[in-house]
Amino acid sequence: MKFTFSGLFFFLFTLILSAQKTEYAVTAISDSLKENTNAVVRLDQMDINIASQRSMNIKTQRVVTVLNEKGLGNIDAYQHYDKSLSVKNIEAVVYDISGKEIKKIKRKDFKDNSAVSGSTLFSDSRVVYLDYTPISYPFTIVYTSEIETSSTAFIPRWYFLGDYNLSVEKCILNVSFPNDLGFKKKEFCFSGFNIKKTVDSDTKLSYIALNILARKIEDYSPSSSDLFPKVMMGLEKFHLEGVDGTATTWEAFGKWYGDKILTGTTILPEETKVKIKALVGDEKDPIKKAKIIYDYVQQKSRYVNIAIGIGGWKPMLASDVDRLGYGDCKALSNYTKALLEVVDVPSYNTILYGDSYKSNIQSDFVSMQGNHMILAIPNGNHYTWLECTSQVAPFGYQGTFTDDRDVLIIKPEGGEIVRTKVYEDLGNTQKDKGLYSIDENGNFSGSISIVSEGSQYNTKSRLETFQPTEKEAHYKDYWSNINNLKLAKIAFTNNKENIQFTEDVQTSALNYAAISANKMIFTVNAFNQSSANVKRIRNRKTPLQIQRGYLDTDEIEINLPTGFTIEFLPSNFELKGKFGEYKTEIIKKENNKLTYKRSILINKGQYSNKEYDEYRLFMEQVSRNDNAKIILTKN
Repeated sequence: MKFTFSGLFFFLFTLILSAQKTEYAVTAISDSLKENTNAVVRLDQMDINIASQRSMNIKTQRVVTVLNEKGLGNIDAYQHYDKSLSVKNIEAVVYDISGKEIKKIKRKDFKDNSAVSGSTLFSDSRVVYLDYTPISYPFTIVYTSEIETSSTAFIPRWYFLGDYNLSVEKCILNVSFPNDLGFKKKEFCFSGFNIKKTVDSDTKLSYIALNILARKIEDYSPSSSDLFPKVMMGLEKFHLEGVDGTATTWEAFGKWYGDKILTGTTILPEETKVKIKALVGDEKDPIKKAKIIYDYVQQKSRYVNIAIGIGGWKPMLASDVDRLGYGDCKALSNYTKALLEVVDVPSYNTILYGDSYKSNIQSDFVSMQGNHMILAIPNGNHYTWLECTSQVAPFGYQGTFTDDRDVLIIKPEGGEIVRTKVYEDLGNTQKDKGLYSIDENGNFSGSISIVSEGSQYNTKSRLETFQPTEKEAHYKDYWSNINNLKLAKIAFTNNKENIQFTEDVQTSALNYAAISANKMIFTVNAFNQSSANVKRIRNRKTPLQIQRGYLDTDEIEINLPTGFTIEFLPSNFELKGKFGEYKTEIIKKENNKLTYKRSILINKGQYSNKEYDEYRLFMEQVSRNDNAKIILTKN
């Protein structure tokens, strides 16, 4: 067979094209989708087929062009599985910048690990995931998977835009389901996005999203989960590994969970019951009894992450926790509940989203939700909350992982949505009281006592666990405004009864004050300058969110050097607005002594994007005044 030169060229060119997917070439992406973007989702398609109450099949195809290293986290090529969920297929293909195939990745090339991180002793939950290191950027990955499961309790959320700096070319969701299972959905944050519902019938649901531009992350923004579109889905009649469930109301759901999942898990050995009764003794007050039990659990057990049993929702047996001395959040909460039952103190398993960013159980959408469990003890017209995974938390204290959010309490009569403890702005306090001296050479020496309560206790009490080098690094960062800082005494007092954490610190620094000719200049506020760096953001898109407010008060005695007189003293200052209040006062005393008083109250809240500049200006005034200086003249 003979080829002319032109025929040979055409044949080779055809071969090259056949090895390329030109639609995956980076040049095929519109310029607008590349702006402010680390990755572009070219296609995200999820096809969910719910065949029955006990059968669900999910097929996924995700095509992502990764433009730089920061976009690697947007590939999302992974799949969890356990004894009730099998991975029928999983693979990936990698293409270069021009759309040329460079690598095929089969299931055997995916990593396969336990899905449980940390100190895990056993788990039947695993994850298979892609661990790909690119040769160069940009590149494109086409990821496909198929799973089958008998569990229909957890229908995946449609949440295709999971991050800032991510754009979407096309995203499709197709769901099919029997019309007798009570399929339901809830849409979030569709406004302002190009999303269309293409089918919505008794047995099918479909959406398509097109050309969604990336949003830049902006300081003080809400989480992307509260801003970007998503769809929650669920069934009123579901199945969870051998157990059929009902989720028509929270009361019914809670009743099912208590009767079918929790029943039989709180049985304890007789010798343990005798021990607990002896430990509590003649105490009658339920809350005091609970405190004794809580202290016992903290000393006896430790937290590990165990995802075993019914979808990770069924706790270990209390008898196993009692014997082994460990458990996850469900196991330790349930074990504490079992111990409380022995001394006739009622308590309720409580399901919530645990995270420092506050997230609510969606009270108007009855379904499997939450990632954490704590315990609620009825106490008059409110509840005392127990975080049973912590060996150090004070009794009844809720830190920032579980505070101020809607949660689901499981009572014998059923489920109920309630709010966990709210730490009001005025209760999240830091009180500073101390003194410092400046000598004639401008050197600084001082001591301070810092008492923290409310949510500020949560942050400060961790210092107790720091190593000496970590403590030093913390204070050098906290007082970064003091050059040449040296730390002498560092002592902590953790008052768990009153939930107060006290830091007593002695410091010194050379050349704190600047000396020029016969002038000495130094910043009055040495110990608590505002660290809020509020950047100017032009055309801000996202709301301003302050998740937790606080109140700081300072009272500092200042000893001025002998042989100097005050030439300039900053004026007293007061600032009030929607974001809070700020006030400073300097009081002259005899013998070159001053008292510096300062207070700042910041109000929590969510504000519009247009109010961000007001907040920035408010904090700029705080920062400017925090940096106010005294000028002394040498006699």
